[in-house]
Amino acid sequence: MPGPLRVTVIADSDTRWKWGALTARRIDPDARLDARLLRGRATPTPRQLAELGIPADSMVEATAAEILAGTNSDTCDVVVVSCVGGTVQALLQGFNRAWEGRPSRPVVVTGYVGVVYEKLADGLLLRAGADVVLANSADDAERFRAVYEGVGYPTRAIVETALPFLGGDQYRPNVGRRFTLTFAVQPSVPEGRADRTHLLRRTVEHARRRPERDVLVKLRSKPGEHTTHIEENPYQKLVASLDPPANVQLVYGNMSDVLDRTDLLVTVSSTAALESLHRRIPTAILTDLGIREALGNHHFLGSGCFASWDELDDGHLPRADPQWTAAHGVGGGNPYAPLRARVHNLLDLPELPRLAPYYTTRTAPGYLPGILARQGLDPKGDPIGGFSPREPGPVRRAVHDLVRNSARTAYRQGVQRVAPVIRRWGQL
Repeated sequence: MPGPLRVTVIADSDTRWKWGALTARRIDPDARLDARLLRGRATPTPRQLAELGIPADSMVEATAAEILAGTNSDTCDVVVVSCVGGTVQALLQGFNRAWEGRPSRPVVVTGYVGVVYEKLADGLLLRAGADVVLANSADDAERFRAVYEGVGYPTRAIVETALPFLGGDQYRPNVGRRFTLTFAVQPSVPEGRADRTHLLRRTVEHARRRPERDVLVKLRSKPGEHTTHIEENPYQKLVASLDPPANVQLVYGNMSDVLDRTDLLVTVSSTAALESLHRRIPTAILTDLGIREALGNHHFLGSGCFASWDELDDGHLPRADPQWTAAHGVGGGNPYAPLRARVHNLLDLPELPRLAPYYTTRTAPGYLPGILARQGLDPKGDPIGGFSPREPGPVRRAVHDLVRNSARTAYRQGVQRVAPVIRRWGQL
C-alpha cells in the first residue's frame, strides 16, 4: 500500500493509549495516528496524556457506538484495539456488524499492555477474532498458541513481538552522581493497605539506612485519576505518616525518563521491570509478600531477579539470567519485523474475510450478551439505538460531567492533604 498507513487506536486508559499508540508506530513510524479514547471510568485526563507525550493527529473521546459508527476503511487502514478483554470482544462483534456488506475493512490488531500473569485463557479468547493478536515474547507466543489449539481455534493471528515501549540507552553506572534506587509502584498489586504500607515503610527505611542513595517512589497517577485498575489506597496518602528522610522523592512522569537516572529498579511485578531489564539495569522483584500468582511476581520465576528489602538493604544487586530475558522478549534485536510483515500481508490481500470471534451467541449464550451489553450493544453486536453518532442528551451529559467533576474534586482534596509532605521533597 503506497504512502503512510492510517491507524486508529482505540484505548480505554492512559496505559493502554501508550501501548496502542506505540504499537501503531512500530507498524509504521510515519502513520497517521488517530486516537479514539473510549469514554468510561479510566478515560485518561489531559494531564495523563501530556505526561505520556505521544501526540496524535486527532484525539476524540467517544462511546463504543460512536467509535463503531466512525471507524471503517474510509477512515483507516489499521485499527489497534488497546482495551480490556471484554471491551475488545464487544468491539470485534460490533465491527463485524458495522462492516457487514462493505467491500473492504481495516486490519484489526490487539494484544496485551504488559505482563500476562492471570486470566490467560479468559483474556485470550476474548481477543480471538482479531486479525493480529500480539504476544510480547516467545514464552507468551507459546502459551497463546496452546490456548487456541486447546479449543480448536486457529493460531495464525498470533504474532510474536515485544512490548512497544522497550527502548532507551543501555545502563552504564555513573560514578559522577549519587546512586538512585527507584521503587515502581502498581495501582492494583498489592491491593491491601497493610501490604502497601509495608512496602512503603521498607522503602523509607532503606533510604534512612543508605543516606548516600537517592530513593524515588515512581507513582502511576495522582489522586482522583484512574488507570486500568482502581487504586483504593494510593501511596501518596500512605506516605504522610512515615516521616521520610530528605533523600526520598515521589516522582511522576514517563517511566523511560525515570529509568535514565536509575541504578536499581525495585518492584513487585510491574511491567517497568521489563523496561529496566531491557536496558540491563539491575532489577529486583520483591519477595517480601511472597511469590504468589495474586501478586504476579511468579511471572519472573527463573529470572534471577528475586530479592527482599533485607537483601537490598545489604547492598544486593540482582543479575538477570540472559536465557530468561531472551525468552521473555527483552534485550532482543528487531522483534517488530514480524508484526509489520503480518499487517502488510493482510493489507495486500484482495479482500479480508469477516472477523471471526471465538465467542458467539450460540457457543456462549450465557456469557457474550452480558459482555456486549456493558458497551451498549445488543446480542447481535448492534449498538442499542443504532450506529449513528449522537450528541449526549441532558441526562447522559449531566452524569458524565458529575463523574469528571467528582474525580477533579477528589484530586484537589488529595493534593491538599498530601501537599505539605510532597513540598518537602520539592516534587509537587
